[in-house]
Amino acid sequence: MINPIHTEITTLNSQIQALQQERAALTIDNVLSGDHDSANNLLSRENDSPSAMVEAYRRQARENPQLSVELKGIDDAIAALEIQRQYKQAELKNWQTESRQLTQEQELEEAREVAQVHAERINQLAAELATEIRLLKSCADYLSPMYWHVYYKPFITGFKTISVPYVRSDGEVWSIVNRIV
Repeated sequence: MINPIHTEITTLNSQIQALQQERAALTIDNVLSGDHDSANNLLSRENDSPSAMVEAYRRQARENPQLSVELKGIDDAIAALEIQRQYKQAELKNWQTESRQLTQEQELEEAREVAQVHAERINQLAAELATEIRLLKSCADYLSPMYWHVYYKPFITGFKTISVPYVRSDGEVWSIVNRIV
């Protein structure tokens, strides 16, 4: 049973790598064949404000929607394959755990490693969600004055109480806390 799981993990790794190379090639081809000034503008955004960088990337996506959709599809496929790979790796670990006698400490350490994968994923999702909330807030900040002027009410409320979960550890005890965004 170990060989098929290793083979599946290897296949998933090669598919992920192929998609990453395809994504890089699409991005490079677009920069080389596209407007060099706008490409250089996107690449030289290190010193710009975050909102200016966001606007530049959004403008780039609007100018080439087909490429943006294709890149999004590749990103989604990579994410799905990575999740599948994580499950296969967990399955492999489970099989290895069942195939030999483990001490209680070894079992605990393996369970902590599995929990660590989930905690890291939670923290990754929390960071993505926090970014999306901040982007929504910047849109709301931009639209609110006009919205008040037209509709005499706020566009969006409640940003001061938005929080996302975060998993942290002091080495022995893990805590899930809510971070205000």
